[in-house]
Amino acid sequence: MAHAATEAHYEEGLGVYAQKVGMWVFLCSEVMFFTALIGSYIILRWGSSTNWPNPTTVLNIPVTATNTFILICSSVSMVKAYVAAVHDDQAGLKKWLLITVLGGATFVGVQVFEYLHLMHIGFLPSGVREGSELAERILANGGNLAQYGQFGSTFYTMTGFHGFHVTCGVISMAWVAKRAFQGHYTGGRFQGIETVGLYWHFVDLVWIILFTIVYLI
Repeated sequence: MAHAATEAHYEEGLGVYAQKVGMWVFLCSEVMFFTALIGSYIILRWGSSTNWPNPTTVLNIPVTATNTFILICSSVSMVKAYVAAVHDDQAGLKKWLLITVLGGATFVGVQVFEYLHLMHIGFLPSGVREGSELAERILANGGNLAQYGQFGSTFYTMTGFHGFHVTCGVISMAWVAKRAFQGHYTGGRFQGIETVGLYWHFVDLVWIILFTIVYLI
């Protein structure tokens, strides 16, 4: 009887509830926000395709690709945490939530390191700083510093807003992990895990799109 009651609770939780609806509404607004940012970048880039700089001259693709892989892995661990919560596997839930928090925090840390490095060599939101190490390298290869103005502003705007969203996700995930260790998700109660997981998968998907169009194309 206890098993049947638990299963019924699982089935009830798989439906639509207030927190889930609220998260979907919020994510719809976020879709419009990031669509505007990405659309603006695409229009600017293809509108000046002959003058747009090659991202590889500034950005470290291998490091960011590794960071992207870490974020994708954190999305997988979030799914594992959700499955563990559904099956009331408390040890697995705590383990996978901690791995997700660690993956997200690592992603943010690497992005901060990337920003510090780019600014150190002279790549700023306003473009390339004259007299900097990067400016000298670009000029030595026959490049034009004016090409990097729009690229700098769009790069920092898009990746910065995304980094802010990931940071919010890490904080939310840490809060959920704390509640898991306090026993708030026992007996098949996983609504909070699922709701935060939706947000986490969204920011992962957005980053895959950003990484593709900003770093690779």
